[in-house]
Amino acid sequence: MLKQVMEILDILDDARVNGQKVKEFLSKRGLDDILVEEVKGEVGKTDFVKIVVKGTRGKLSGGDAPTLGIIGRLGGIGARPEMIGYVSDGDGAAAALSVALKLADMNSKGDFLDGDVIIATHICPDAPTEPHDPVPFMGSPVDMQMMNKMEVDPRMDAILSIDTTKGNRIVNQRGFAITPTIKDGYILKISDSLLDIMQIVTGKLPVVLPITMQDITPYGNGIFHINSLVQPCTATTSPVVGVAITAETAVPGCATGASHEVDIELAARFALEVAKNFGRKICKFYDEKEWEIITRLYGSMEHLKTLEGKR
Repeated sequence: MLKQVMEILDILDDARVNGQKVKEFLSKRGLDDILVEEVKGEVGKTDFVKIVVKGTRGKLSGGDAPTLGIIGRLGGIGARPEMIGYVSDGDGAAAALSVALKLADMNSKGDFLDGDVIIATHICPDAPTEPHDPVPFMGSPVDMQMMNKMEVDPRMDAILSIDTTKGNRIVNQRGFAITPTIKDGYILKISDSLLDIMQIVTGKLPVVLPITMQDITPYGNGIFHINSLVQPCTATTSPVVGVAITAETAVPGCATGASHEVDIELAARFALEVAKNFGRKICKFYDEKEWEIITRLYGSMEHLKTLEGKR
């Protein structure tokens, strides 16, 4: 998928890029279900892009194959005028859009997935930055609640959330890592299906990003979060797994010249392989029987998805 990644990065590395330009590019490659919506916030605006690629047995065609959501999570693809050019934080968007482009190219060559795939991200070339330890974060022109509203689709039966996750000292390795599955306030067992796919795609032993209870609570509650990687879990009942694009050193999200095309490609190729297997019902994000047991024994943890918590 390196070809698709390079093409997408060339589109995104532009001070004048917007959602419409991305839509026009993807439309020319054969994708016809693309929604672009501009949303304004207190510190700017961004264009949300949602792409739907129908599967041969997907629900949109009357079938029963499950739908995978792939969210490219980020603050912005640029931090202009403070920084010149494409920033590291944009890699989540690049990976997600590369999956869309690869699916378009596959379809044109006669290869179709079983299940529908919904890809969502946003395009902002001039997002703000904000302080964060150990390195500065990218901010966003819109808040997390709006981001989840625009990117998390109720048709998604499971979600992969891809985000640059380099501003930490937890995973010190180039490439990508996955998180345990998060569902309705529970951090569940790591999916064996996803571990299998990861090691096949990378040719290496899988890497897991450890997340905490703090990370699965909503932004805005005053609690530390490693980043927004798994924030979609606060806006859905579907299982969510984070796909973290990582580095050996702590790299600011607002840094330019810090993106590695091969790492974006790995994350995108992993997401594509998950989509293939998920649509065929041979990839599980969690164990349904164990889910029934844990919720019966310990009850609901959905209050962790709210800003107010349990009162």
